[in-house]
Amino acid sequence: MHAKTRTAILILVALALFGLAAWAWTPDLPQAELDAKYLRQPGDRVALRALPGVQLHLRDSGPKDGPALLLIHGFGASLHTWEPWAAALSETYRVILVDLPGSGLSPPDPSGVYTDARSEQLLLALLDQLGVGAVTLIGHSIGGRIAWGLAARHPERVARLVLIAPDGFASPGFDYGKAPEVPASLKLMTHVLPRPLLRMSLAPAYADPQVLSAGLTDRYFELMRAPGARPALLARMQQTVLSDPRPQLQRIRAPTLLIWGEQDAMIPFSNAADYLAALPRARLAALPGIGHLPQEEQPARGLAALQAFLREAQ
Repeated sequence: MHAKTRTAILILVALALFGLAAWAWTPDLPQAELDAKYLRQPGDRVALRALPGVQLHLRDSGPKDGPALLLIHGFGASLHTWEPWAAALSETYRVILVDLPGSGLSPPDPSGVYTDARSEQLLLALLDQLGVGAVTLIGHSIGGRIAWGLAARHPERVARLVLIAPDGFASPGFDYGKAPEVPASLKLMTHVLPRPLLRMSLAPAYADPQVLSAGLTDRYFELMRAPGARPALLARMQQTVLSDPRPQLQRIRAPTLLIWGEQDAMIPFSNAADYLAALPRARLAALPGIGHLPQEEQPARGLAALQAFLREAQ
């Protein structure tokens, strides 16, 4: 091959690689830019007095003297996942939505600890600061795991429990008693997170792929690029050590509702039977044709089951 031809090819390859790197490189977005788009009001980010240095983004709506609901999102999500439900619920209930540290608009935890025990500590400190005693605890996915753990260890703070496709039982890559191995490809996401790749990873969470609109994809894509969010997500995954949930679930006496999409491709619907067998006072609202995110995919159906459950306790 002629030297000039070889040089031209090398230049083309280098340019192609440079273009690929430029396309894939996804730095953090400025916090001010995210706040301008997603922060409803400045007072929605609060400092926890009991835990200096910790700030949480929350929304506290509805009558302050009404029965309190605390909603906890899942992995990689934010409190915005509850927006389709919050407006209707806040007509009757005090609705408290919160971003876990390093998610949504909550800064990373300055302690660097993202265990379930740490999450429980933060949520209890938040409830104390808001002057809230017992709540209805509503958790989705890993938020469900945090919710049932808190209900088992602090039963006096949980009047009712709602678990939406909760995490907790062993699954491939998440065995009991050991931290999961985080693939190198996931570690790369702290610097490389192309929007099309993120959309591909989100799509299986919905039974109907049309639900994953451009606007919804943008929200996930932008909030995952908050300063420090991606390292915090990896740390939460790396610090998750599951244990057999049955002994803890069997201690829960709060009335419990399971809401589960039958087409859940993230946490299988079959796990609902394990929860029903272990929880003393649980029942299931199965949602045919819905995936892992009922509150986003078909909000009205999951909301109807939730509201019926809440009315029984009034």
